[in-house]
Amino acid sequence: MGNSSASLPGRHIVLGITGGIAAYKTPDIVRRLRERGADVRVALTHRARQFVTETTLKAVGATLIEEQDGPQGMAHIDAARWADMVVVAPATAHFISRLASGAADDILTTLCLATEAPLLVAPAMNRIMWEKPVTQTNCRRLVEHGTMLIGPDSGPQACGETGFGRMAEPASIVHAIETFWGPRSLDGVRALVTAGPTHEPLDPVRILTNRSSGKMGYAIAAALARDGAEVTLVTGPTTQPTPVGVRRVDVTTAADMLAAVQEHRQDGCDLFVGTAAVADYRPEQASPGKIKKGPASLTLVLVRNPDILSEVARWQPRPYIVGFALETERLEEHARQKLQEKNLDLVVGNLAGPGTGIDSDTNALTLVDSNGSVSWPSDTKIALAQRLAAEIARRLNRDPHGRQN
Repeated sequence: MGNSSASLPGRHIVLGITGGIAAYKTPDIVRRLRERGADVRVALTHRARQFVTETTLKAVGATLIEEQDGPQGMAHIDAARWADMVVVAPATAHFISRLASGAADDILTTLCLATEAPLLVAPAMNRIMWEKPVTQTNCRRLVEHGTMLIGPDSGPQACGETGFGRMAEPASIVHAIETFWGPRSLDGVRALVTAGPTHEPLDPVRILTNRSSGKMGYAIAAALARDGAEVTLVTGPTTQPTPVGVRRVDVTTAADMLAAVQEHRQDGCDLFVGTAAVADYRPEQASPGKIKKGPASLTLVLVRNPDILSEVARWQPRPYIVGFALETERLEEHARQKLQEKNLDLVVGNLAGPGTGIDSDTNALTLVDSNGSVSWPSDTKIALAQRLAAEIARRLNRDPHGRQN
């Protein structure tokens, strides 16, 4: 992953180190960055000094940022202006919480808040701490504001447990830094993504809808944009903030969503990802006034909504099409049926269940295509979205339609 050529000549990298056990790996990060031609300055938190010494960091070519540096002792401002990128590795749960809340109470948090440079964060913590909803909320908030996350990886941890929470390896972190300035895997790809539920009015105060927070779709839109795609997100009603670098189009009904998708097709579409939980049916006729409580039973006449995925599959030229399938049973069977009936390239399926999928920050996915299937274990929706974006990029490179990203 990467090599020792000068792929980062003259780049100014600030490496922030917090007080996690993985801090012992940071001299390797510095060494790799220096080999690639980067200038590296390091900001250590107080607890980080318990895991890695200034002497070691200086020995591999880093310059230490001290509070008293600069003509007025404004080390954080000097470093914030100097940096081409700020990298925090390891980033503990405590640090991520403070960063997400906008805290500026030490040199590293103040530097992160004061810089206009891109920020890359490598979380590292116990697996249960990583899985906590509050940690996932904090990470999602950072991503929504443009912070890039790398990792964490899964494996044995210093506490003796095994799971997600290990800091990404130094080689992976340096590769991510190199990739930021190099060609990205989805550069030039025009992507349309649908997300969230649709609301089909029954009367002025009631709707038919699906349970969908939009979290997975928004995470995918963010991941595609981070990897270089030009992303238009057509979204039903959600409370999710617009991902950085994504053009957002708000709609309400399935008919609205199809119309918006057709309209933005004119901008060009190489990739279509349909994560939206589109209501399959709508009331044949919405009542102009609120339906009052009356008889013990009430009959509603429902009609089919347009099938957006099937419509997109008929486009010429045809984009690469990824559909989603939420099931309660026989996941692979139903996902394969959807793949074939709607003429899709890939179906990403997941099972609805407690603590995963709907309204959750985590998910477990099964990818189904004409060649077979592969299952990905439970992980955060942010991490799964980043993994799916990378998988889509890989597939586009050998797309039967002949496109290259």
